[in-house]
Amino acid sequence: MSLSAQDWNKKKCAVVLTYDDALHVHLNNVVPALDSLKLKGTFFLTAAAPAFAKRLPEWKKVAAKHELANHTLFHPCEGNRPGREFVTEDYNLATYSVRRIMDEIKMTNTALEALDGKKERTFAYPCGDTKAGGVSYLEGLQNDFVAARGVQTEMVSLQTPTNLHLIGCYGVNGQTGDELIALVKQAMETNRMIVFLFHGVGGEHGLNVSLEAHRQLLQYLKQHEKDIWNPTFLEAAQYVKAKGTAKK
Repeated sequence: MSLSAQDWNKKKCAVVLTYDDALHVHLNNVVPALDSLKLKGTFFLTAAAPAFAKRLPEWKKVAAKHELANHTLFHPCEGNRPGREFVTEDYNLATYSVRRIMDEIKMTNTALEALDGKKERTFAYPCGDTKAGGVSYLEGLQNDFVAARGVQTEMVSLQTPTNLHLIGCYGVNGQTGDELIALVKQAMETNRMIVFLFHGVGGEHGLNVSLEAHRQLLQYLKQHEKDIWNPTFLEAAQYVKAKGTAKK
């Protein structure tokens, strides 16, 4: 396949900004920063999170400019892995059935549709875990979601097939603005898509980036918008699919 260097919607690369877990800082810090520069974000929302359940009218307004995406109802993770002491017994994916996780995911889709009226949706695996009770639920998602984001570190190329239900990303935790911008420059030089995975932005989560570093990244994206496409995760996945580079 021969593709030009301008194949990301006529830009050199694509940069997707994703924010996980439905945090207060996303509404307080991130949305105003994105809106001030007319940039798009994708918010992978955990429907039982206090910052979602208690601020529904605000999320409904966010949906007018950004993507509301599914990050499950309770954010269950496999508790038997190293470093997973935070996983409670009730929400341990290792003891879930596939039906239970799928039911909770479908319920979250219903909650999101009630806010934005949309049926096309994307998903992010909590903690990157794709199994419930040791059984993969990845295939079960494919009828309900256009695409899903994992946590493996990778940039997406239009030259090679991409599994739309396990798209990689770059997790953000403590990087400087210069370090984040360097990754964008790498995506431009290699004509790839980079998906950033944020949690805390200015606090509220153990995985965090400073407000200044986040601001510097956004300003760089805006200053170089002639070369950088900033789609939502859904828009990016639809584009990859339309280009014929999604794995069958």
